[in-house]
Amino acid sequence: MLRHLTSAAALRRLAVTAVALATAAAATVIPAVPAHAASYKVLVFSKTAGFRHDSIAVGTQAIRDLGAANDFTVDATEDSSAFNTSNLSQYKAVVFLSTTGDVLNDTQQSAFQSYVDGGGGYVGVHAAADTEYNWSYYGQLVGAWFNSHPAIQQATVRNEDRAHPATSHLGTTWSRTDEWYSYRSNPRPNVRVLQNLDESTYSGGGMGDHPITWCHPQSNGRAFYTGLGHTQESYSDSNFRTLLLGGIKYAAKAANADCRPETGYTALYNGSTTGWQQVGPGSFSNSQSTLTSSGGMGMLWYSTKQFGSYSLKLDWKLTGDSNSGVVVGFPAPGSAQGALDTGHEVQIDATDSADRTTGAIYGFKAADITARDAALNPPGQWNTYELLVQGERLQVFLNGTKINDFTNTDANRSLTQGYIGVQNHGSPDVVQYRNIRIKELTTVTPSPSPSPSPSASPGTTSALRGVASNRCLDISGASQANGAVVQIWDCNGRANQQWTSTSASELRVYGNKCLDVSGNSTANGATVSIWDCNGQNNQKWRLNSDGTITAIGANKCLDIVGSGTANGSRLQIYTCHGGNNQKWTRV
Repeated sequence: MLRHLTSAAALRRLAVTAVALATAAAATVIPAVPAHAASYKVLVFSKTAGFRHDSIAVGTQAIRDLGAANDFTVDATEDSSAFNTSNLSQYKAVVFLSTTGDVLNDTQQSAFQSYVDGGGGYVGVHAAADTEYNWSYYGQLVGAWFNSHPAIQQATVRNEDRAHPATSHLGTTWSRTDEWYSYRSNPRPNVRVLQNLDESTYSGGGMGDHPITWCHPQSNGRAFYTGLGHTQESYSDSNFRTLLLGGIKYAAKAANADCRPETGYTALYNGSTTGWQQVGPGSFSNSQSTLTSSGGMGMLWYSTKQFGSYSLKLDWKLTGDSNSGVVVGFPAPGSAQGALDTGHEVQIDATDSADRTTGAIYGFKAADITARDAALNPPGQWNTYELLVQGERLQVFLNGTKINDFTNTDANRSLTQGYIGVQNHGSPDVVQYRNIRIKELTTVTPSPSPSPSPSASPGTTSALRGVASNRCLDISGASQANGAVVQIWDCNGRANQQWTSTSASELRVYGNKCLDVSGNSTANGATVSIWDCNGQNNQKWRLNSDGTITAIGANKCLDIVGSGTANGSRLQIYTCHGGNNQKWTRV
């Protein structure tokens, strides 16, 4: 009996020792040893304070494999102390791999927020949405928190954005087996949804519109999240591994994409060429919701309708040193050259003179080359254009970055009304287009605007950008609570920066909250927050032609405290003095 007790005690000591060794290993950053100096480093963080997924180990190894094959190295840790400013600074992105529960303390949270807002990348995988429920910044970063899931089963994933490096390799749908998360809120207003679930193809959904993979800019950093990745089998699936790689490359700024939120667009082409006509030689083939050019010089144009004020978005990819362009603002063309002579071409060309290469208004104005080159994916990869036409003003955005701002002054051309088309330049030039969509705008900003005026008709929704700071009126942490702080922050197009002017002289955000002077104060320095709309004078604002915004109840101006220009600078009311810290423009 004594021998048995001694043996049991020894076994217990061995078990305790094993646990201690395992804990020490988990608390250590385990680096990969690269064969050569890689381009950048990624940290995989997989600490769990709740349910632990058995796919974490194979997921970590899969990311290591992706790094080895794609020129980045991977460190892995479950030690929260790795979240300090010095350590994080060596990584281009941090992957939260099925983390659960409260895994960072306040100091570590602060370090990670500074890291992302300063330009670092965040990638959340599966249970990363089941993490840090009491940290509002993390909720904004991940996009939505986990709510529930049914049993593991097969479902159809719909790929709504096929330009992002995470999803460009996929068809329009993807049938796979996983554990399908539902979320506490729909992230769509604040993110660019890349994939959504067809809830009719599985049991236990319940969200209706059901995003499952998305991305968004986060201050100077980038965030990517996918709800996929519960099962061990996921990490040997080449399609899932490519999705994960694309998310990491986007977050690490090794690849670009337009991840601004996007709503209200109408498809002109997303597989169907109804309404399109070819003019001139050559053609476009139509396969897998992708147009591919051959021959030319011709143009495929949307003949159903002329457009005036609008945002046009489309995804494009070149093969090698090819040539194409998007033509806007032309009357019904008798020839492809006729459209070029009467409209404006936004050029797509890997190499040419400055006013005839990608982002240029062909023959009129070169793109901002530095901004263009930083935003551009090379031939063989997809890019996204937004062409924003307002009056005679044409702004060009490449993968979410503005690279050209042009005002037409040619009396023989006009952007105020016309057709749109895509060019097939000629053999051997090959260009592909996907997902051509448009949002018609109900108001037109004069171009050029004589002053930074925020004034607009009731019902207009837009961001309000400070003239001095070049940052937007923002609700801190995307909070919807009464009393939430109003500040300025880098413009990002999210719902917490979208303000609607109403006929009751309100400035509404989220549809039901109003810009509010706290405590009905009329004093200089009174703080500004949001509150349930109640019709009182402290929620009434006048948008003036000189760019100022007056609090009607106090007869004072919306003012940035201390003339601040940094992210997080607070708002107040103050005696109007005409300074740029009191001037705003709609964007």
